[in-house]
Amino acid sequence: MKSRQSFLRFLGLDGFFPLASRVKRVLLRWRLLPGQAFALGSTNPCGSRSVAESLLLRFALAGIKGAVVFLLVSALSRLADSFDFKTRRRRRWRKGWGGGSRRGGGTLRWVVRLSGLCSAAMVMVLLAPSLQSFPPAEAIRSSQYLRFPGGGYNHRLAASAIETKGFSFRQAPWFYNAADCEPPSANGSSVCDSSLVHVAITLDEEYLRGSIAAVHSVLTHTQCPESVFFHFLVSELGLESVVRSAFPGLRFKVYYFDPDRVRWLISTSVRQALDQPLNYARNYLADILERCVSRVIYLDSDLVVVDDISKLWRKGLGSRAVGAPEYCHANFTKYFTYRFWSNKRLAATFSGRRPCYFNTGVMVLDLVRWRRAGYTRRIERWMVVQKRGATSGGAGRIYELGSLPPFLLVFAGQVAPIEHRWNLHGLGGDNVNGSCRNLHPGPVSLLHWSGKGKPWSRLDSNQPCPLDHLWAPYDLYGFAAI
Repeated sequence: MKSRQSFLRFLGLDGFFPLASRVKRVLLRWRLLPGQAFALGSTNPCGSRSVAESLLLRFALAGIKGAVVFLLVSALSRLADSFDFKTRRRRRWRKGWGGGSRRGGGTLRWVVRLSGLCSAAMVMVLLAPSLQSFPPAEAIRSSQYLRFPGGGYNHRLAASAIETKGFSFRQAPWFYNAADCEPPSANGSSVCDSSLVHVAITLDEEYLRGSIAAVHSVLTHTQCPESVFFHFLVSELGLESVVRSAFPGLRFKVYYFDPDRVRWLISTSVRQALDQPLNYARNYLADILERCVSRVIYLDSDLVVVDDISKLWRKGLGSRAVGAPEYCHANFTKYFTYRFWSNKRLAATFSGRRPCYFNTGVMVLDLVRWRRAGYTRRIERWMVVQKRGATSGGAGRIYELGSLPPFLLVFAGQVAPIEHRWNLHGLGGDNVNGSCRNLHPGPVSLLHWSGKGKPWSRLDSNQPCPLDHLWAPYDLYGFAAI
């Protein structure tokens, strides 16, 4: 014990570990250590914590991180000084015997340079998180904020708009399960709870307003909102705080999707928005989500659900990996180029199938069958074919519409059909003009503004289409009451 204290005193760290123990006790008391269910700024069962307190905690943690770096640099300096002293003493001893040597000076320079290099590396790693490398798809935050009806929520914040990253969203009302909902299992706070309905949506700054409205619509119309677990795919950090502010009771997890994973596979299409890497994140859901998640509903950001999402969740897929509304009356040939149809080998892709168009903005995915069949790799192979054709002057392109055609090439004719009511798509017009569209006859469970025109843009410009007013009640952007 004494030897360890002497060593720590030599390194200048004799006071660090008692300080670390005290900090650990404080963090455990405030539930801020990893593995706890509550992150900075969230509400805990013992009471609410103000925004100012959360900011102070963030600064405190940043100060601790800086202190650790300072102490480590000081330790390396102590080591360098020690080697310097021993080297000078060795040189004096050798000179006294007439055997001067230059080896000691070389050792000193080597130690000093090494300590400087290590110090710089630690400062970069600890103080510049943006330089840290992410895997292609990594979960960056798990948010399982369970509700505590007895308190712990600051109701004064409910009426105020919350501004994060330049966005201003009102806080949605709290949503609770109906009495006849299936109770959560003993592991109810886990993503692996078998009673959960899993929904995946992408988050980016351009479509964030639409994503928030989509989540709001799902929670509004389902009988069991506490049993819905959202999986958000992002390619930029910080947007999860917007979701947490707008839906403080939401059960969700955020996953980082590296754009470089698909950027090299993307070829230009008829609309720039279709070329964004995050549009292709749906291809990798089976790789990104936990293995215990066997089924997920994928939803685009430009839609609202006006029915209970659990009805879509319970749709049977049979032996298929994908379920979606099919539109066999559509002209399927227009989704591929003349070069594709004139090539017998390529056109034979649909041999033995009855291919029909389906929209990839609303899909029920069986992730177990998807993983077993390796569908992600199959989609990527078609993207490689397209990319090679696009780089040869464009003459070899086999399609023009972004992320949709690879899905059609792999799944068209092999999709479990779902009623059309679950994707009334095309409300945003075509990909060029974005003109207004009308409702098709029949029941409706989901309204989808696929196409160029988006309801929030047209509403803001005071040029809305009639159906855009059906989207407006779910919009949480701004300060006006719904």
